[in-house]
Amino acid sequence: MKSRTTFWWLLALLPLLASSIAHAEPYFAVREGLKCGNCHFNPAGGGMRNAFGNAWAQTALPARRIEGTGTDTWTGAVNRFFALGGNLRANATYTDVPHDDAQSEFDLEEVRAYLAITAVPDRFAVYIDQRLAPGGSTNLEAFARYTTQDRRWNVQAGQFYLPYGLRLEDDAAFVRQVTGINFATPDRGVQVDFESANWSAQLAVTNGTASGPEQDEGKQASLRTEYVRNAWRIGAGFNLNDTDAGDRQMQGLFAGIRTGPIAWLAEADYITDETLGPDERRQWVGLLEANWRLAQGQNLKLSAEFFEPDTDVDEDEQNRFSLLWEYVPFQFVQLRVGARVYDGIPQNDLQNRRIYFAQVHGFF
Repeated sequence: MKSRTTFWWLLALLPLLASSIAHAEPYFAVREGLKCGNCHFNPAGGGMRNAFGNAWAQTALPARRIEGTGTDTWTGAVNRFFALGGNLRANATYTDVPHDDAQSEFDLEEVRAYLAITAVPDRFAVYIDQRLAPGGSTNLEAFARYTTQDRRWNVQAGQFYLPYGLRLEDDAAFVRQVTGINFATPDRGVQVDFESANWSAQLAVTNGTASGPEQDEGKQASLRTEYVRNAWRIGAGFNLNDTDAGDRQMQGLFAGIRTGPIAWLAEADYITDETLGPDERRQWVGLLEANWRLAQGQNLKLSAEFFEPDTDVDEDEQNRFSLLWEYVPFQFVQLRVGARVYDGIPQNDLQNRRIYFAQVHGFF
């Protein structure tokens, strides 16, 4: 109860911090005063980086830049019609669960490849995000996108990540896991995007099956809108999935602010779910994250998360606290070392585990 109270007090203080300022990671956008679409092919963030995103990742992000035999900067573009990109994440993990033997393992988390075919420059493109490993090849995103001449509107159709909340890299975060909207659950449908100097908004209508086969006439509506300023931003999200088993509705707020060397992120979501039993279940989930730029190429991440599985049940809250050091020694390589502590009900050992990990992330 004490940790839950502390979490909500910190979340409540975020707007006060924002008012005192004169002026796939979301904290990069907060730190630089940019929108997600400034660096990514997808306006909502995540996936393939565009030419600006690639240039920034090679010049502003790393501690130093190593030079090859040539002097050109990688932009991802093969020519004006084709662009490529990719990600690889390999982990070493140590997991300590109370009353059980500790486990350690090396793991290949993902290998992903991106392809963008811009048949009509700046107007029409086909985009593919393919997970190659581990296991068999799996398509995550595949859509065609049309952009208006003023670049304010986009319409895309196919399979894509749903627009909702902060698009964190960590799919195990409570706000990603509980909402069910993450990099493992794209869906099929149509999405409309609007972009202006300060506004970014996406509205999607999809099957609501996480890219699985449609089983009823119901559809899922997802809305994400964000207002962005140089040192802060605030946004809201709404999601309704209409199924024969019942409705599942989510609404949430998210925000970011830069205070000196620290970029803050926060999100809170309220969920009502009729699919988990005979009665409607109401849930809360939240995140507060601080990213401190220690030096060029180095970031210290501290996060506190909260999950209330059922508002009608007392003392069932879950918390997760994380501390990570992230280091980009040179372009295209990121090293991460961290620890995560779970704090749940005493009867559930898995909800009280501790995880220590190191990760090598290669990207281009």
